[in-house]
Amino acid sequence: MFKELNPLLHSELRLGIMSILLSVESAEFKYIREQTGATAGNLSVQLDKLSQAGYVTIEKGYRGKVPCTTCRITEAGITAFREYVEALQTYINIK
Repeated sequence: MFKELNPLLHSELRLGIMSILLSVESAEFKYIREQTGATAGNLSVQLDKLSQAGYVTIEKGYRGKVPCTTCRITEAGITAFREYVEALQTYINIK
């Protein structure tokens, strides 16, 4: 039977963000924006949703005088992503 897909991760942009963060220790906002092609406003909203769910942490600071936002995936985010992939595999009949 099909498993329910996590609606928070079933968004193309949020799934892309999580995929990027899985492959790095941390990523700056600018790097994620460049990799996803998202607008700064949309990316900010989606990161906030992932942060509220406890899937990512967001650290705001400065590099010199320039604002710098750094994102990291959490253990809960890794678990949610793995569960999402496992659920998605129930929709794909690979032999």
